[in-house]
Amino acid sequence: MARSLLRSPKITHISWGNMEVEGLGKGRDFKLYPGGGRKWDWTETNTHHVPGIQPTDVQELLDNGSETVILTRGMQLVLQTCPATLQMLKDRNIRVFVEETTTAVEVYNQLVEQQQLVGGLFHSTC
Repeated sequence: MARSLLRSPKITHISWGNMEVEGLGKGRDFKLYPGGGRKWDWTETNTHHVPGIQPTDVQELLDNGSETVILTRGMQLVLQTCPATLQMLKDRNIRVFVEETTTAVEVYNQLVEQQQLVGGLFHSTC
């Protein structure tokens, strides 16, 4: 499949508790990846702020072709990432950024503009 068909959707707005993503609409938290994305429902994998983002949360991004992964920490840096998640990404040679949400959105959108195969988990509150 051509890279242009795998373009990740841009985030067009971010504020506390509110995100807008092209083609996906409005929501609070999103999983985004090459070719699409969806709202991120933490209850699917029993995710909590601590211990944070789990390997199962990230797997969908990899399954959809992400070669770079953006993991957000929330607007107040409350959301953590499990060490096992970072190890899994390292073992698969996936470039990863772990950032405060507004910074993460800037990095993600830049990579989308560069036509990178980028995915991310975006948390728009704490």
